[in-house]
Amino acid sequence: MFKQLGAALAATLTMGLSAAQDITFSFISTEASQNIKADWQPLLDDMARQTGLKVHAFFSPDYAGIIEGMRFGKVQAAWLGNKSAMEAVDRANGEVFAQMVNADGTQGYYSHLIVHKDSPCNTLDDVLKNARSLSFGNGDPNSTSGYLVPGYYAFALNKFDPKTHFKIVRSANHETNALAVVNKQVDVATNNSENLEKIKERYPEKFKDIKVIWTSPLIALDPLVMHKGLAPATKAKIKDFFYNYAKTDAREKEIVMKLSKLSGFKPSSNAQLTPIRQLTLFGKRNKIEADTTLTEADKKTRLAEIDQQLAALQ
Repeated sequence: MFKQLGAALAATLTMGLSAAQDITFSFISTEASQNIKADWQPLLDDMARQTGLKVHAFFSPDYAGIIEGMRFGKVQAAWLGNKSAMEAVDRANGEVFAQMVNADGTQGYYSHLIVHKDSPCNTLDDVLKNARSLSFGNGDPNSTSGYLVPGYYAFALNKFDPKTHFKIVRSANHETNALAVVNKQVDVATNNSENLEKIKERYPEKFKDIKVIWTSPLIALDPLVMHKGLAPATKAKIKDFFYNYAKTDAREKEIVMKLSKLSGFKPSSNAQLTPIRQLTLFGKRNKIEADTTLTEADKKTRLAEIDQQLAALQ
């Protein structure tokens, strides 16, 4: 993985963490990279101008690329989902420092399962009952709303394994999955409320062909993560920029609205990831309980370990 990442980053990454004034900011691949770049580049330009840092953008084709980049000091800051942020914290020396804030005051967003408007499936139960004849567009394994949340709430709680129960399973980003549903290339797919809003804006006619059949509990808004190895002065500059961005300036307010209908960013920490850690452990617990290959003694031991980890998160 790192060899592939190194080739992709070569054009823009030459200094790493040793050059405190060079920052590579990376972005999760929720949609086509050209769309993400169009939305985020004005903010990155402002960041460079206001902080004096040299800010490079890296648009990874997958979440793992960002995590590996941060692990090896080639990515210094990133917009991530909660699940991928957890991976960056655990594996790549990352730390959450900010969280997005919705313009309408809501505290999060939702994961969805979507189908074509002509689909006979109208509920999650319809999908589960007819899965053997359905193709499924899953999200990136490190996606919160595209994989972890539906994987637990829609599937694990119903003792349903997408890999073995659906006719066909493939993984893609949110936009690709949505358009695959529209074009009837997959029967059902994961998505989220934020991406569907963007689909509605960018492809209004295609959006009319999408039907939401399942909605998750509220998911905390996405975090921003930086590498712990950054110089303290550089960290302070980045935090100050995001915490104060779009507070009063009308142009900046327009920029964050275009990002994802935001009002700006607020301070956050790794504590934001606790619900995601709990979800991940709950999912593991369900798999252990359903594993018929384990002896009762092994199962009891593994479940006790999971319960101990869950208790530590309380």
